[in-house]
Amino acid sequence: MYIDKIKLNNFRNYSEQEIVLDKNINIFYGNNAQGKTNIIESIYLCAIGKSYRTNKDKEIIKLNEPYSKVEINFNKKDRDGKIKVEISDKKIISINNIKVKKMSEVLGNINIVLFNPDDINIFKEGPSKRRRILDVMISQIRPAYVYNLNMYLKTLEQRNNYLKQIKYDNKSEEMLEIWETKLADYAEIIYSYRKEFVEKLKEKIVDIHKKITDNKEEIKIKYISDFENKEQFIKALEKNRKLDIIKGYTGKGIHRDDLKLYINDKDIEIYGSQGQHRSSILSIKLSELEIIKDEVDENPILLLDDFMSELDKERRENFLEDVKDTQIIITCTDKLELKNENKSIFYVENGKVSF
Repeated sequence: MYIDKIKLNNFRNYSEQEIVLDKNINIFYGNNAQGKTNIIESIYLCAIGKSYRTNKDKEIIKLNEPYSKVEINFNKKDRDGKIKVEISDKKIISINNIKVKKMSEVLGNINIVLFNPDDINIFKEGPSKRRRILDVMISQIRPAYVYNLNMYLKTLEQRNNYLKQIKYDNKSEEMLEIWETKLADYAEIIYSYRKEFVEKLKEKIVDIHKKITDNKEEIKIKYISDFENKEQFIKALEKNRKLDIIKGYTGKGIHRDDLKLYINDKDIEIYGSQGQHRSSILSIKLSELEIIKDEVDENPILLLDDFMSELDKERRENFLEDVKDTQIIITCTDKLELKNENKSIFYVENGKVSF
């Protein structure tokens, strides 16, 4: 799997740009705030259907322009394709010039693994970011997951709204049963997807992390959820009704799930060094790469935003050897010197890419 070509129109700081990529390594270098990360974002947008940097699509549109458009031509072993994302008053996504109706139609066409600098802090921050990363990882190999997650969140919002109506408008509590049954149905599906994926992560990550740390560290990953089965979950919701009514929101559910990480049996959130956080995230991303490869029988595209410069020359070459036969998009401030001859190097300055 690889990307042939990227076309950008009014995307972030790009007016009009066409980039032809190498099947192997692609290095985009230049000073900060010139547009390197915007290229990574454009690929992510076409692969996942939304940005990882903003929840507001209009922020992607170049200043003082009415629209933004990204087109990506990609190749897979069984087909070629083109994904186009157009953003103006609304967002329109097309695959091979056919407009998609559901986000699940976008997912899985271009499989990616993204490493960006903010990922290093996910085990220092709250669980919401860890859930988001988990959701993106699962959605690429299980597109139906997105539909069930969205339905769960929609039902959760409805229950929360009704909790407030009970509190302020004296509505009947009996109506909560409708939302609780629906919540349990969707929660069961989401829980099973998450549990399955984390088990696959566990299988991969131990050996990968040992290799990265020269056998000095043992990593363990744990999925935390208060969901066990539908019956137990419905009982938990019923038990917490009074408290939920007082607070005005649902305190139990898979919307509070979390991932915990341990290095040599110590919680990385409390005891982990900056280096351990970095190597742990790298282990997770490489595990994700292998899981996707197992599922789709092709290597996903690896997006490395400001990552390679953190490694010394030896570790850099070892890392690239581990991910050979993978198309890699690298951004960095300095021009990297690599032994691999199968590469393209691009210079980025003020929203312009030169080869």
